[in-house]
Amino acid sequence: MLFASTDQTAIMTALSPLAPACFPALPVLRGVRLASHACGVRYAGRTDLLLVALDPGSRVAGVFTRSLTASAPVDWCRAAIAQGAARLLLVNSGNANAFTGAAGVASVHRTVEAAAALIGCAPTEVTVSSTGTIGVRLPDEKITAALNEIQAKLSADAWEEAARAIMTTDTYPKGATRQAVIDGVTVTINGIAKGSGMIAPDMATMLSYVFTDADIAAPALQALLSEGVAGSFNAITVDSDTSTSDTLLLFATAQAGHPPISEATDPRLADFKAKLFDLLLDLAHQVVKDGEGASKFVSIRVTGAESDAAAHIIAMAIANSPLVKTAIAGEDANWGRIVMAVGKSGQKADRDRLTIQIGGVLVAEKGEAAEGYDETPVAAHMKGQTIEIAVDLALGAGKAQVWTCDLTHAYIDINGSYRT
Repeated sequence: MLFASTDQTAIMTALSPLAPACFPALPVLRGVRLASHACGVRYAGRTDLLLVALDPGSRVAGVFTRSLTASAPVDWCRAAIAQGAARLLLVNSGNANAFTGAAGVASVHRTVEAAAALIGCAPTEVTVSSTGTIGVRLPDEKITAALNEIQAKLSADAWEEAARAIMTTDTYPKGATRQAVIDGVTVTINGIAKGSGMIAPDMATMLSYVFTDADIAAPALQALLSEGVAGSFNAITVDSDTSTSDTLLLFATAQAGHPPISEATDPRLADFKAKLFDLLLDLAHQVVKDGEGASKFVSIRVTGAESDAAAHIIAMAIANSPLVKTAIAGEDANWGRIVMAVGKSGQKADRDRLTIQIGGVLVAEKGEAAEGYDETPVAAHMKGQTIEIAVDLALGAGKAQVWTCDLTHAYIDINGSYRT
């Protein structure tokens, strides 16, 4: 059992049945040191503050929520990363510092200025994030008072502690690592993430931080990251709700020793790009597998749409349908709900050309149940932890794949008591 989010006391939340066996072994990454600390922003008895220090010369790229009620930390980071340099990352959990007006903006400025003074860097080289309850003023004095103590704890191998410090209703810490080769030199990519509910990213994930020792210019990092979220964090959903705080930052310390790379299209980046995108997908899947109350991981593949964009919209309509998600939770092979979701998507579909498969079994075609359809193997598939749905519209070459989880009563239990 792990702590979830509360105001005064912690709700005990069972470990997701889809959780990995353990946190992966993330190696030391040149130019990155991390520390976590308990400063009591909201939680008692657990860490809630993360500090990451980056060597001079480190670069940063980011993607953020498109919510029109974005938090003050998101606004700060959007502006700060424009200059491309980063020395510190500071993250608190328990309070989102969102919809907190001028007070929230002032909290960010006080925190950033205090953090910058730690190492004598420019405030624009400090990135900050906050996650937790919306509409509550951030007690930033608790954060700034802890800065000297957390700085003293910086370590090169505190990755799991870092991932735990940023958790809210998560039931497990999320991390991933990959190695790639650039110009014959091995580089490392490490990433951590948090997210469990309010997951329908319109950019990236709730909070995720990826680090590499590769020597890649900030504009190239930005291009890679913007492309990489399309098939990973922008292709997941838990509950169709986009957070005010979604932030994904990619840092590069330039400590690996290979010749610098300034263009994202440089062929020397081919392996790095593939490994980065694989890591982003790994983290995105971990977020879905920790969906609040989730018991099943669902893959939805749509083909034959008029365009890739149309396919993505249709896939998300299926993934976000409460009726589809509750049928999966109940292990009910009710493919009629998939038909409904396709039809409501607003994208072109022809009832008589549509085909649907569940677990590789054809269940519907030609406007009705497939000839000779036997529900037995589909019902057996629905009892598993990984559910596969495939829809073909037979209209064009458009295709998309998205991932979601089922919707159980535990989702109501967690969110109904989030602030109590």
